[in-house]
Amino acid sequence: MPASKTPIYTAFAANLLIATTKLVAAFFTGSSAMVSEGIHSLVDTSNEVLLLLGIKQSQKPADATRPFGYGKELYFWSFVVSLLFFALGGGFSIYEGIEHLMHPEEVKNPIWNYAVLGIAFVFDGISFITALKEFNRQRGSMSFWRAIHVSKDPSTFVVLFEDAADVIGILIAFTGILLGQLLHNPYIDGIASIMIGVLLTVVAILLVRESRSLLMGESADPDELKQVTNIASEHNDVEQVAQCLSMYLAPEEIILVLKMHFREGISSEQLAGSIETVRRNIQEQYPHYKQLFIEPVKV
Repeated sequence: MPASKTPIYTAFAANLLIATTKLVAAFFTGSSAMVSEGIHSLVDTSNEVLLLLGIKQSQKPADATRPFGYGKELYFWSFVVSLLFFALGGGFSIYEGIEHLMHPEEVKNPIWNYAVLGIAFVFDGISFITALKEFNRQRGSMSFWRAIHVSKDPSTFVVLFEDAADVIGILIAFTGILLGQLLHNPYIDGIASIMIGVLLTVVAILLVRESRSLLMGESADPDELKQVTNIASEHNDVEQVAQCLSMYLAPEEIILVLKMHFREGISSEQLAGSIETVRRNIQEQYPHYKQLFIEPVKV
């Protein structure tokens, strides 16, 4: 089922507002965890822009330069987003935390941090719920982790993981600031920043793995390919489907190559007609096989 852009727009608006308020609060309070959270939200904001760019680029029509279209633009930009999440989000947060441990500083006016984190939790929570509802709509009855693994639309699960990391990161930052204040221990704030960085790094590794797999080219679902083979085999002129090769070009576009044995003695005109009939029968039931090539082979 095609994905909606609503979770991306929701996440963009929430992250832009939250990043501004977090960084302002960090300026007045000197909190390392709040700086990490501000950087985290800025990275998330840029990620949403890149995802929207990827979606727009992937919808460009095929031309002489890209005869199979621009569908993989979405996979490329999703991979870039995953790397940014790792390098900018996780790396900067860990660096900021280590810097704070080396030069500890008492958090000033922590009420600012509590207020901003409370606002951020509400907006990020709304964004997360929006992304989760969209993801649940697409996965149907499939289990959560299975749906993540088989999903061919990174724009949905990237936003979902980002928003989940946002909510967890806010809770870590809040706990670090509160414990640091209660125990009068500025080191706890730095530790919280490092924990946020580790969280972002773990999420980034998951996103990089899934995005890389899509970018390299994943095959269609084996059960669906079996159904496609059955449709082709039902034609009277087809003796056997020798090979079925497929690869996702975009979430709703697959390239399919069928190597088939046709019955002996068939004329070239009959062969051409049979190939066209098989192609039409498959595309009527599975329209996402937009690039479908049938190659007659000998036994």
